Amino acid sequence: MERYALPGWLCSLVVIAGLFVTGGATCSRQPVLNLFPPPPTVFQAVPTLEELAATTNRTQSITQLSTNSASVEVLSMPDLPRLGATLNLERERNFRLRASLPILFAGIDMGSNSDLFWFEVPEGVSKTLYYAKHEQYQKQLAKAILPVDPTWMMDALGLVQIDPAMVMAGPVARTDGKLEVRSRVVMSDGTYQRVLMMDPSAGFVTDQFLYAPSGSLIAKSHASRHAYYADYQCSIPHQVEIHLIPATGPTLSMKIEVGSYAINQLLSGDPQLFAMPTSAPQRIDLTTLSSGNQSPGFSSLSKQPIEYSAALQPPQPFRGRR
Repeated sequence: MERYALPGWLCSLVVIAGLFVTGGATCSRQPVLNLFPPPPTVFQAVPTLEELAATTNRTQSITQLSTNSASVEVLSMPDLPRLGATLNLERERNFRLRASLPILFAGIDMGSNSDLFWFEVPEGVSKTLYYAKHEQYQKQLAKAILPVDPTWMMDALGLVQIDPAMVMAGPVARTDGKLEVRSRVVMSDGTYQRVLMMDPSAGFVTDQFLYAPSGSLIAKSHASRHAYYADYQCSIPHQVEIHLIPATGPTLSMKIEVGSYAINQLLSGDPQLFAMPTSAPQRIDLTTLSSGNQSPGFSSLSKQPIEYSAALQPPQPFRGRR
């Protein structure tokens, strides 16, 4: 595949995209064993939609996740070591990650609140703040550098919900044993489609695929190392791979590993935890940086084959058995 040089600001963006949901720290890249006990069996056969939704939606009782023991690898930048950070998130849009990048940077600050999201990165001896208001950014997702809203990132971390009223088809059993559910996701710029793959016995989500109204795959995730939290009767993944696929530009890929979570509490006493920082001398509105106005010479990557089609009329058949 042909390689493309990234503008300086986009290099920072690639790193930030890899960090937008996590943190933790070590430079070694050893496989991580799942030390958590397996989640209990809930289903002995293919459940009804209502049964599956009720089980998956138990994560609704989790309103806060917080960790000081996570790590992230930017898979699209394999020479970059694992990155360390602290993470706090709170439904629906409150998020804060303060990360340190060994050797390369002094640190990164990123987050979200009900109004906007941001990330602040060092650039030379100074730093730059990138930001956007949620509603404005959602209206231009089709041409945005990052193809999803941060709320999708929270879904990928294990807080996804199923609205039976929006389900187009499923659950059906796939030939690989997993369950599959296909739903509509209505946004300001059109109707998206989401495909979930789920554990057939415990009912947690293992894979997500999100398609734009055009039918293009724009984001996918794979979750593993699920830990069962008996107090909440639900499972949360401790390892997640995320791939963001903008209309033009490279795929941004990252792997997140979390050592432990504090649930329904925040490991911070900062009253301004979800307030955007104001110290950066340079501020750039992300809604002004779209795939249509990147710097000269930055071309789109060849389109990759995708696993599913998001065509709504008619819907594609499931790759499983009923």
